[in-house]
Amino acid sequence: MATKLVQPPLLAYQAAVPPFHTLTTFVKTHRFISATHPWPKNTALRSIFTAKVAEQTSGLAEDDKETPQQKITLAHLKADLFQQVQGINRGIFGVPSGKKSEIERLVELLESRNPTPDPTLNLEKVSGCWKLIYSTITILGSKRTKLGLRDFITLGDFFQIIDVSKGNAVNVIKFNVRGLNLLNGQLTIEASFKIASKSRVDINYNNSTITPDQLMNLFRKNYDILLGIFDPDGWLEISYVDDTLRIGRDDKGNIFILERSEESMAK
Repeated sequence: MATKLVQPPLLAYQAAVPPFHTLTTFVKTHRFISATHPWPKNTALRSIFTAKVAEQTSGLAEDDKETPQQKITLAHLKADLFQQVQGINRGIFGVPSGKKSEIERLVELLESRNPTPDPTLNLEKVSGCWKLIYSTITILGSKRTKLGLRDFITLGDFFQIIDVSKGNAVNVIKFNVRGLNLLNGQLTIEASFKIASKSRVDINYNNSTITPDQLMNLFRKNYDILLGIFDPDGWLEISYVDDTLRIGRDDKGNIFILERSEESMAK
């Protein structure tokens, strides 16, 4: 009597697994398996393992495509920062704590994405004229009263002109005086700087002047107070700089945010 050989029934998971040689060729071709992930012996697990690794590899490929999105995000952060500093007079007379916290949050995010991580090795990024748009330096209480900055004298723009070739910086703070034929004037502070690290410069005060003489006469009694507020002596960490925006932190804990300016600095 002839004996029939009966093929044992395939389990469901075995029916779904492609032939072993197909898997081997596929994996070798795509190089999904590394020395740290040994190839499973069970063919069903091989299929699952291959799918998982392929999924992870696909995810890595998607991550590589995120660079343009990161650039867009950086632009959005800058736009948000510019919006936050609007209408607060550069923060010189104080800002609400909530707004101050939001500005500092955006500053920290921008610093974490600084496109110029070694700014003192790329000083051409820093050179030129900049306009202050925000600072944590404040003039409050009796200082503001003594300087006449409540109603009589108003602050104009703050500029900083950096000459990299000479290693100096000129800070210009403009003022307008009501009641004296709309007298305009400025405080000019000159300082020199030296590179201290890849992101920091040491700053030394050189001299200062107030023009015209009428403005100097108004500030003469409290000139030490005025100069003390804007004294640049110390060090400055350039924590962010690109073609249009610069952020710095000084040794006194202050934050400075400046935008590149093409405005005329004629006196």
